[in-house]
Parts: sequence; C-alpha cells; structure tokens
Amino acid sequence: MASAGLARAAVPVPRRAPNFIVIYCDDLGYGDIAPMGGTAIPTPHLDRMAREGITLTDYYAPANVCTPSRAGLLTGRYPIRTGLSKVLLAADTRIMPTSEVTIAQALKPAYASALIGKWHLGHSGPSWAPTHYGFDYFYGLPYSHDISPLKVHEYDRSGPRGEWEPDFPRLQQNFHAKAESFIEAQGSRPFFLELALSSPHLPNYSAPGFEGASRRAGAYGDTVMEIDAIVGRLIGKLKTLGIDRDTMLIFTSDNGPWFEGSTGGLRQRKGGAGYDGGYRVPFIARWPGHIAANRRSDAIVMGIDLMPTFCALSGSPLPPGVTIDGKDISSVLLRGGATPHNELLLFQGEDIVGLRTQAWKYVNADFYMDHFMLLEGRGYPQLYDMRRPGEDYSVASLHPDIVRAMQARMATAAARFAPLRTTPSALDRQKGGKGNRNVPDLWRAK
Repeated sequence: MASAGLARAAVPVPRRAPNFIVIYCDDLGYGDIAPMGGTAIPTPHLDRMAREGITLTDYYAPANVCTPSRAGLLTGRYPIRTGLSKVLLAADTRIMPTSEVTIAQALKPAYASALIGKWHLGHSGPSWAPTHYGFDYFYGLPYSHDISPLKVHEYDRSGPRGEWEPDFPRLQQNFHAKAESFIEAQGSRPFFLELALSSPHLPNYSAPGFEGASRRAGAYGDTVMEIDAIVGRLIGKLKTLGIDRDTMLIFTSDNGPWFEGSTGGLRQRKGGAGYDGGYRVPFIARWPGHIAANRRSDAIVMGIDLMPTFCALSGSPLPPGVTIDGKDISSVLLRGGATPHNELLLFQGEDIVGLRTQAWKYVNADFYMDHFMLLEGRGYPQLYDMRRPGEDYSVASLHPDIVRAMQARMATAAARFAPLRTTPSALDRQKGGKGNRNVPDLWRAK
C-alpha cells in the first residue's frame, strides 16, 4: 500500500484541466515507425516523443478498417453499437447517429474542440459534419483519398464556411496549419483536438521538400517522414505557447496498413479478420511532468479507452445513460499500471473474430481464397500465447483448458452483442444463410 501511495504522489497535480491532442494517422502500420521497431523509415521526432513519454506496445484500434475504428475512438463504444461496422463509401447515405455522444460532447462545456483532417463517419444530409457531434470546428475531408468526388470542407458552429479541391501534396501541411491556428486561438481555455491526418492512406502524395526523402520506402515512406516532421512542429508549437506541460499528446493510427506499409511482423493487414496486423497499431503518449519519460508498457488497451480516460483526467462525467465499453487507462499512462480490461473484442464487421486477454489471444476466423472462413469446429483452434511474439503457431494443443475458456468468452460476447446485429452472423451465413449460398461445402462450419 505504501508503494502505491508513493506512486500516486509522484504524479504532479495539473495546473489546470489538460488539453488533449490526438494525432490520428490513416492506415499507418505497427512497423512503420522506429519506436515500434520499424527500421525502413527515419522518424526522429517520434523517436523523441517516445523517449519523452510512454509507448504502448499492445494498443488495439477499435476495428481493422476506417469507419468503425473512428466511431469507436470518438464514442468509447464498440462500433457495432453505433451501427457503423463497415467502411462508408461515396454512395452511402448513412451517418453516425447524432444521438451518439463523442469525446467532444463529453468534455463540454469546459473544452473547445476541433476535428481537423479526415472524418469518414458519414457525408450525407444536413447533419453529417463533426460540428453536429460536439465539435466547434471542422476542416477536412469527408472520407479517404481514394474515394471521389472529394472536397475539403470547413465548418464552424454556424454552419458550412466553404469547400475546396484538395491540394494533395500540401494537404497534411494544410491540416497542421489549421491545427496550429485552432490551438493558438484557445488562449488559456482547455481544448480537445483530433488532428486526423489522411496519410499514409493510398494513394500517397509526397509533399514539397519530402519527395524522395525515404530512400527505402518510396512515396509511402515520404509521407511517413512528413507525418514525423508534423509531430515535431506541433510539439515545438506547444512549447512556444507555454502549454507543453498542460497538454497530453497522443499519436496513433485508425488501423493497420493496407497494400503498403509494415505490420512489424504482425500477421494479416487492414481488414484481415482477427489477427493483429489489422488492429495493433502504434501508440505513443506524451505529457511532460505527468507521464514518465522513456517508458514502455504491454498493457492491453484500445481506442475505445480514450473517451473515459479524457473524462477522468479532465474531471468530466461520463455521458449518462450511455453504455461505454472503454475503460479509464490513466493509471496505465501515468503510472505504468496494469490494464483495466479483462478482455478486448476484435470485430470483423458485426462478427467477433478475435478475443485478447493480457496473456492470450484466440482467433476464430480468417480469409481464405475468396471467402470469409470460420475456424470453429474444423479441428485446428487458433490460440496464441501473447507473452511470445507472433501469431504463427497455435498453442491450442498445449492448453485445451484455455481454449475452452476463450471459446466460452467469445460465445458470451457474441450473445451480448447479437441484439445489435443488422445482418446474420457469420456462422448462420456459412451454414447457407442469406447472402452466402455459394460457399463450398468444404468451407462450411462443421
């Protein structure tokens, strides 16, 4: 008890409610930056950020593709609760329900808020913009680089202020400039900023001054180096304004890499069922004087944890009457504490395809040839000991008791979320349900 008390006392009391900045990259892989073990692309500013803060090695995005992951981060809820379990494309008319409470809304009225960069939670009708979800300001894209037609939009609380054709090579720099302007305008008022950079999502556009900068990783590497430079400039701005020690800065990604980028040896990629390469992404947090320098933690956490953590650190109540799946991870960040999670669920659309505890990982689905393939009942359960690197060799034969326990956990979770489904489960589909009548018998669940 005495040591715990000393640990708490060692954390300085903030001078005021902290600012929160989340630099949210698009499709950045676990192995794309040096603090996570990457070697192909120089990232000196992120290296310094990691030395000055904490790196979470077992951080999971809320989903393995964009739209649901972003919904999960902003609401603190598994994306199936928001109705956004798949990527929204240009023809989609759905938006995130305006009844969903975002971080921006939870921190009001004390906090100013802005989302600058990529939104991708709906783009149709009069209420799609982030300013209808608690943000005071929005400047950015409705969705990804590879979806058209594409415009840069600007909104404040009074409504739209304009739209422009994107200048792709300068787009990330424009986002950063708008972010700096927003920060400067807040004065002493605490703020929440999501700087949702739209790179390194393909196609890549090398910014002026970064063309060919990455000799080993092409245009993708150029964009990662540009992102790294933006991190350095943003930290410099916080110091110049004298709010460096008042600001928690988080760097992460919405999901793993797509056709390019490095998973750092993790199995599968963006959209790749229950394996880590699509979900496990970089996470670095920096808050001088509060987060100890040069710390690494393997505590399992997820993007859904940011909402309750920001509320706890700011003294804001959690949204009443809302089921929040995330947990307050301030003890992990500030004191190197253990995870507050008994388990994390990994979804592919509305299907639970993976379950992670601190020690174990169970995967029940993958993609094979042209099909989403359930692994249950096929005689080769996929259990991984996460105290060892990689998901190459299942240890199910060595731990049948753990397999049964993990299968029971997954069944309980599937039953809990079943009422929220809008489509048949994968098991129902592969038994010949609607939409999967051409699945070969070989691949049907036995």
